[in-house]
Amino acid sequence: MKRSIKAGADVLLSDPSLLGELGRYSSVGLVTNPTGITKDARPVFTELIDRGCPLAALFSPEHGVRGDAQAGEAVEEYRDPATGVPVWSAYGPAKARALEAAASLDCLIFDIQDIGSRYYTYQYTMLDFMKAAADRGIPFWVLDRPPVIGCRAEGNILDRAFSSGVGRVPLAARTGMTIGELAGYLNVTEDIGCALRVIPCEGVRRGMFFDEGDLPFVCPSPNLTSPDCALLYVGTCLFEGTNLSEGRGTTKPFELFGAPWLDSAALLRELGAMTSRGMLPGCLFRETAFVPTFSKYAGELCRGIQIHLTDRDLYRPFETGIRLVDLIRRLHPEEYKARSFLANLYGSDAILKDDFSPDAALAEAEPALAAYRERTAAFALYGE
Repeated sequence: MKRSIKAGADVLLSDPSLLGELGRYSSVGLVTNPTGITKDARPVFTELIDRGCPLAALFSPEHGVRGDAQAGEAVEEYRDPATGVPVWSAYGPAKARALEAAASLDCLIFDIQDIGSRYYTYQYTMLDFMKAAADRGIPFWVLDRPPVIGCRAEGNILDRAFSSGVGRVPLAARTGMTIGELAGYLNVTEDIGCALRVIPCEGVRRGMFFDEGDLPFVCPSPNLTSPDCALLYVGTCLFEGTNLSEGRGTTKPFELFGAPWLDSAALLRELGAMTSRGMLPGCLFRETAFVPTFSKYAGELCRGIQIHLTDRDLYRPFETGIRLVDLIRRLHPEEYKARSFLANLYGSDAILKDDFSPDAALAEAEPALAAYRERTAAFALYGE
C-alpha cells in the first residue's frame, strides 16, 4: 500500500492560517513549473488564486512553467493564457529581468519538485531567488515536496573551481536532501540569510522513493520520466560531457546510452566481469541499439547498453556512472572524447585525466562525503 502523502503545497492550501498570512501581502510571486500541482493534480498557482492569494507573477525555471521547453532552451516573458498572470523566465538571458521583477514583490514562494541530484538547475534557480529575497528583505517560502530517489547522499563534493550552471555549490552528486531541506542548508552554508520559511510535507520518510507515496508523478523535466530514470541520471548524466548519447531523443533517456562507434558487446563483457565480482550491485546490463530522434546522433544507429534496476536501495548511481565512463574511455581510447563540461558535472577535472581511477576517486571522496552527511543531518525535516 502506498504511503499517504501531503506535499507542502497541499499543507499550505488546507491551512487557513497560512493562507491568511499570504493574504496579508499585497503581491506574491511563485517560482514553479508543471510539478507544482496539488494531490488532485491541479496547478498550485490556480488554487492560490482561487483562495484569494494576491499572486502577481509566476517565475519559470529551465523548461518553463508548463514544461514545454527542452534542455537549455530560452523562454521569453509572456502572460499565462489561463490566468493572465505575467510569467518571467528565470533561466537563460532573461534571468536578470526576472530577479528584478521578483525584488519588487512582497513575498516569494518556491514550489518545484527537485530530483536529488547536484547537476540539475532547479535548486540553483531557488538559490538565485533566495539571494534576491535576502537583498530586499522579502519573505521566502519553500513548499517542500517528497524525495524522488530517497535522501541518501552519494558521490563526490563539488570543487568550487568547477562551479557552473549545473553545479554551483559544494553538494554531493546525490544531494541526500529534499528541496526544503536543501533550502535550509544553503541559507546557512552559503550565508544567504533570507527570511526562509519551509512548509514541510506530511507522511514522508527519508528513504522513500516518490512512487512509494500516493502523489501523482509529473516529469520534473522532459527527459526525466520516472523515479528510476532520476536515480540512473545521477550516474549517466555524466555522459552529457562526452561524445556518448545519454539516451536523449529516445523513450528511455538516461536508462540507455551508447554511440555509433561503441563496441557494446565488449563493454557488456567487461560489465559482466565486474558484476560477477560483486561490483555494481542493484542492476542488470543489457546490450541494445537505438536511434535518437534528436540530440546527439539524431537519426543515427547507436550501439549501447540499457541499465535495468533490480534493487534501488543497493544501486549506486554515481559509482556506476564513473566506472562506465572509465571503462568506455579505456575500451575506445581513439573514439571516446570528453569536453570540459564533464569536469563541471563531475565537480573537478580529475575525471578528464589519463590516470583517472574510479577506485581512487571513490576512496578520496569518502571523508568529505562523511562530513557532508553530518552537516546536512542538522537540516533534516523527516525521520527514517
